Amino acid sequence: MRRLICSTLTFVGFLMAASLLAGLFSPLARAQQAASTPVVVQPGEPGCQVKTLPASAKHSLPPISQVDIEFMQGMILHHSQAVEMTALIASHTENQKLRALGAKINISQLDEIKFMQLWLASRGELIPMEMPGMPGMDLSGQAMAPMPGMLTPEQMAALGRVTGAEFDALFLTGMIQHHHGALVMVKALFDKPGTGQNAEIFNFAIDVDNGQRAEIRIMGNMLVERH
Repeated sequence: MRRLICSTLTFVGFLMAASLLAGLFSPLARAQQAASTPVVVQPGEPGCQVKTLPASAKHSLPPISQVDIEFMQGMILHHSQAVEMTALIASHTENQKLRALGAKINISQLDEIKFMQLWLASRGELIPMEMPGMPGMDLSGQAMAPMPGMLTPEQMAALGRVTGAEFDALFLTGMIQHHHGALVMVKALFDKPGTGQNAEIFNFAIDVDNGQRAEIRIMGNMLVERH
């Protein structure tokens, strides 16, 4: 009889403990479930509160403009000339600091060219390529509009004719000119309403601007150190 009473009390205690645990954990479970529900927040105008939208709310991304496409196409050609310039370094100077800078520029510009090519290809847009031996002409034989900062054929020829310290000076001044052109292109992109709003283009253009400005400062200091 005593064993039966003990067993009954034990079972009742178990039920009470289970009930207590359920009461403790159910609010936690409800909180976790609520936390897992996505919340869409719409920022308000300056001075206004944000709005919480239902999870079903949809937002349309800014459309890609023709200016965005032309920016990417033009920047591919612009970067290509920088790569062409850095290719001369190995055979035209022994300046180790300039060689290190040239390698950095070469790697970053090639990586960015690949990114822009993939971006255009994924949207079915034309990937421009300059005609070898025919600067200023694309593969279709059409003349391309000159881009800011691009070195002229005469400047490129002069760069290829010199070596040593003379090459260093021409390269640095030429690349500074070239980098300033890229900054002009980025500014022109953002100056036009409705352009540069795509997240990939926006981030890329900002990276180009920051990177080119930093390298302009480095090259300016290298020119000063020569005197």
